Amino acid sequence: MRIFIYTVVFIAGGLSLASATISNTEKGSRPTDLIAADLDIPEAVFVACFEDVQPARNKNPSGARQRMNKAVLLPCLQAENPEITNLWLDQVMDRYRPEGAMKR
Repeated sequence: MRIFIYTVVFIAGGLSLASATISNTEKGSRPTDLIAADLDIPEAVFVACFEDVQPARNKNPSGARQRMNKAVLLPCLQAENPEITNLWLDQVMDRYRPEGAMKR
């Protein structure tokens, strides 16, 4: 089950997502505003790209699952910011992973 928690703010005909987090039992809780800022992309883009990521329930994904999720997430993020690299994404995600840095 996926649960997305976010605040929608309408500003002069525009739409802004504020203080969003992606949260459920598998995904933990991630500050999407901070992650998006660190990746130099809009928060809504990060939330949309992360939607199809399938983290391991035990928070210790196999190498195959890591590659599968990265194959979904990285190209989606790079469509918004082509400068995002695999290493940069790993560093940012590790910074905000509730359980600590991913073991590789």
